[in-house]
Amino acid sequence: MSRPRILLTRSWPEGAFAYLKDRYEVTVNETGVPLTQAQLSEAMDAYDALCPTVTDILTKEMLRPGTRVRMIANFGAGFEHIDLEAAKATGIRVSNTPDVLTEATAEIALLLMLMTSRRASEAERGLRDGRWNGWKPTQFLGQGLKGKTLCLVGFGRIGQATAYKAQTALGMKIAYHSRHRVAPEIETRLKARYVDSFDALAAEADVLSLHTPGGESTRHLIDARLLRLMKSTAILINTARGSVVNEADLVHALKAGTIWAAGLDVYEREPQVHPDLLPLDNVVLLPHLGSATRETRDEMGLRAAYNLDRFFAGEPLIDPIA
Repeated sequence: MSRPRILLTRSWPEGAFAYLKDRYEVTVNETGVPLTQAQLSEAMDAYDALCPTVTDILTKEMLRPGTRVRMIANFGAGFEHIDLEAAKATGIRVSNTPDVLTEATAEIALLLMLMTSRRASEAERGLRDGRWNGWKPTQFLGQGLKGKTLCLVGFGRIGQATAYKAQTALGMKIAYHSRHRVAPEIETRLKARYVDSFDALAAEADVLSLHTPGGESTRHLIDARLLRLMKSTAILINTARGSVVNEADLVHALKAGTIWAAGLDVYEREPQVHPDLLPLDNVVLLPHLGSATRETRDEMGLRAAYNLDRFFAGEPLIDPIA
């Protein structure tokens, strides 16, 4: 009996790839370049399952009736790049990889807080460029985070992990706004205060950290109006989805001193970054490193593989999203 044909749109970490290769006929896009829309559409008729990443846009036209692909095991937690309604309509199953990237992404959120508050990226560039000529009492003065208020927009697994690390390691106060208030025991454990108004949360934030899903409901949630509500000393952190922030409005706010700094790991038009962000000293820019640890990426691949195992065995998926 022939083994199911699987397409990986990007190379996977060695451990997860070895697991998949032992069980399936696996084809890998090893070019390092995202597949084109035409290539993805062709793949839908050539494989039994597809393992895309956030860079692969799977549209209604691709997820059409009669395709050979019946299972999409997404390598990642976010799934706004997949037309789920089209998948459901055509009976294509879709899974993602939640849980396994929580800690790694929370670590990146903390890294961005520290880098922005202490002007670390700006200072390192100054040193590398030969502009540092010795210690001075007033050089590269940043902000301390102890006792400051971290306000989180969205309070799911990653938001809660970020809150815990910031509260225990940095001594920050925690407030949050979310579509659904968490259980009282979670608020007690994290010493977190619920704020029922998003505007009020933004206005009191010393650090505003984004942990919302992508999609139209959160597109440009952070815009010029919202940025004007924030303190001039405030820091914006985005490890969620680039579409949540209007980058043009953010550029203007950073240049005008409307807010003090920003730390970004995701971008509105990845892999493109708004060109006016690049020369700014008061923004830290990372290349989507949220889940980029060896352990996490391997676990993501294995989680996708386990969902494939369940599908081809005719069993319920571990992480069904369609």
